Amino acid sequence: MNIKTLSTTQARKDMSDLINIVSISRKSIVIGRRNVPEVVLIPFPAFWNGKLSEITNMNTYSKSFDFLKDEPEIYSVKDIKKRYA
Repeated sequence: MNIKTLSTTQARKDMSDLINIVSISRKSIVIGRRNVPEVVLIPFPAFWNGKLSEITNMNTYSKSFDFLKDEPEIYSVKDIKKRYA
């Protein structure tokens, strides 16, 4: 799949317009360098009610926490279930 990527130069120039487009259309915009996607400008959840679940889902889908896969495990599933379940 070929994703159309907006250059960082163009994104800097048009950031205000891009924010309006994403906010109104509810569609994401890909930004990168040399036609290589690097980031995605995504709309904030429309029905966010102040709970972490929507933000957590947004970060999960955007892979914001992928860096954690390289972090050492300091808690077991048993520890987490004991405290939070």
